[in-house]
Amino acid sequence: MTEKPNSDAFGGRVSDAPSDNFVYQVLPRAAWPYAQLARWDRPIGWQLLMWPCFWSAALAANAAMDEGMFQPWQLISHLVLFFIGAVAMRGAGCTYNDLIDHEIDNEVARTRSRPLPSGRVSRFEAKVFLSVQALAGLIVLLQFNTFSILLGIASLLVVAIYPFAKRFTDWPQFFLGLAFSWGALMGWAGVFGSLSWAPIWLYAAAVAWTIGYDTIYAHQDKEDDALVGVRSTARLFGDNTKAWLIGLYGLTLVFLLFAYIAGDAGLFAYVGLIAATVMLAWQILIIDIDNPDQCLKLFKFNTQVGAVLFGGLILGLIL
Repeated sequence: MTEKPNSDAFGGRVSDAPSDNFVYQVLPRAAWPYAQLARWDRPIGWQLLMWPCFWSAALAANAAMDEGMFQPWQLISHLVLFFIGAVAMRGAGCTYNDLIDHEIDNEVARTRSRPLPSGRVSRFEAKVFLSVQALAGLIVLLQFNTFSILLGIASLLVVAIYPFAKRFTDWPQFFLGLAFSWGALMGWAGVFGSLSWAPIWLYAAAVAWTIGYDTIYAHQDKEDDALVGVRSTARLFGDNTKAWLIGLYGLTLVFLLFAYIAGDAGLFAYVGLIAATVMLAWQILIIDIDNPDQCLKLFKFNTQVGAVLFGGLILGLIL
């Protein structure tokens, strides 16, 4: 029998994920392709999806504290739900994206070892797995108030558009930002059952942040993307990427400042914002857009930025 193209050349693993990840230590080999579809072997994705949710929940808690409405157990339960939801929905989104990009992934060196192009998972199996993850996300969503449920459902429109964006615009990272930042609205809505300027500014900040860090990520693939006709802000910005990052990360920080003011954030939230400013500036200072390994490391570094901002909001709430 003729071997399938791009078959198991990496021992059941994928070329762009750590081979020592817990997935390969804990799960049976038959489950590896599904874990790879959901990107459980690359936790950075669900972390970056989770942080805007956590920021929003913590900022809402700060505002609720000022109004005498703060409930510690509500905050804790919401954080747990957002964690589960981030893992489930990021996995569902990646599975959906892989179904859409099946043929493109087969043409890009970094992605052709993924489960679909390598033939280790069929399209039918991927669709079933997508449904299971989406169901888990729905169960999480149903734990919130009615306004939050409707708001969460509204995000599906942006999520559905994103995988196609690279085909019709040079700004697919903008559509990723719209989808990945939705949690910045959800955390606030989960507490107040409505929106205000604080979560709107927070959402704008998260969108700008996402465009910035995903531009860095996209520089890994710019040569392959050019060959197959995939568009991105990395290709659009080119040698001017540093200047664009100054603008994008600058907007992130300004919008976060507006959100903190509108949401009555505590003093330590601003200390966290100053620390995040230094961390973002450091990325811009050292980035080499022609060094794929460094681009990946800087992209992953943004989860630490998210953690510092969340830590500042929590300390501002406690102290």
